[in-house]
Amino acid sequence: MNPFHYQRAGSAAEAVALVAREPAATFIAGGTSEVDLLKEGVHQPSRLVDLAGLPPGTIAPLNGGLRLGASVSNSAAAAHPEIQQRYTAVSEALLAGASTQIRNVATMAGNPLQRTRCPYFRDPGQPCNKRVPGSGCAALGGLNRMHALFGASSSCVATQPSDLAVALAALDAQVQTTGPGGSRTIAFPDLHRLPGSTPHLDTVLEHGELITAIDLPAFSGRSHYLKVRDRASYAYALVSCAVALELDGTRIRRARIALGGVAHKPWRVPAAEALLAGQKPTEKLFLAAAERAFADAKPLDHNGYKVPMGRNLLVRALLEISGLQPLVGPAGTAFAASVGGMGGLVSSPR
Repeated sequence: MNPFHYQRAGSAAEAVALVAREPAATFIAGGTSEVDLLKEGVHQPSRLVDLAGLPPGTIAPLNGGLRLGASVSNSAAAAHPEIQQRYTAVSEALLAGASTQIRNVATMAGNPLQRTRCPYFRDPGQPCNKRVPGSGCAALGGLNRMHALFGASSSCVATQPSDLAVALAALDAQVQTTGPGGSRTIAFPDLHRLPGSTPHLDTVLEHGELITAIDLPAFSGRSHYLKVRDRASYAYALVSCAVALELDGTRIRRARIALGGVAHKPWRVPAAEALLAGQKPTEKLFLAAAERAFADAKPLDHNGYKVPMGRNLLVRALLEISGLQPLVGPAGTAFAASVGGMGGLVSSPR
């Protein structure tokens, strides 16, 4: 681990000022992902500004929705009754995302900002444009079974690993920030960037800009998160999806779909969403939507399996949320969020 200065901030304004004045300084909150990067020598800040001294975050009503403080723990958010009932996909994504111990310290703002799990990024001995711009991308010709289907570039094929981010994108959450230039609101689907020629930049946040809250807008429909992973215990998604449906009688008034594990950001599929709007839920309709959602996928040498897996997963999520196929496990639980449950009891539709 490289040496760095450590400082605990007493306020958000102090934290922003401390990071903004030093180009290689950065924030640390729960640290569940960041400490790994420090130990691996991937992240080498000059100063860590700890946010643990800031007032504890709260979850409070806001304009018919909810405002989640940035430092609210993943455990507290997952167990919050209104999140479980009204924003079920958020609770399911959090519970599918890590162990209890990690969720107890991981924060709502930190979780969506965790960096890629690409093994080449996490190995300083390998070329990686995301870690060292201009050094190359070992994943392009290497083992890329975990990598992107959408939005990749010749500079980077990494994926964003946060389960929570996928659910927030599907629910049109908003991010509140404060920084050297003042405060602003960012639509969650716009928070993360595609790699292009600057894959070292994961988000649109400016240096020293701090997330202060995440807002969930008013929502009276149903939402659901499903994830496929390599093992039944906690692991990052091979493919995941979050769906949010608002019904008008027996028809779908509005559908929102975000895919995880397939791009440098949560991947919304507006063409598939449009296909569902105004229609009665049927398995045939959901199959067509899934085909459309993955129609533009560009598999690499080792991740072609993600296309049929992702299609099946999306169909499964839509069947469950629409009531055409019973949900596996109570809504808002890790069991409901995992295909086959935690023990692999039920197979996917195809």
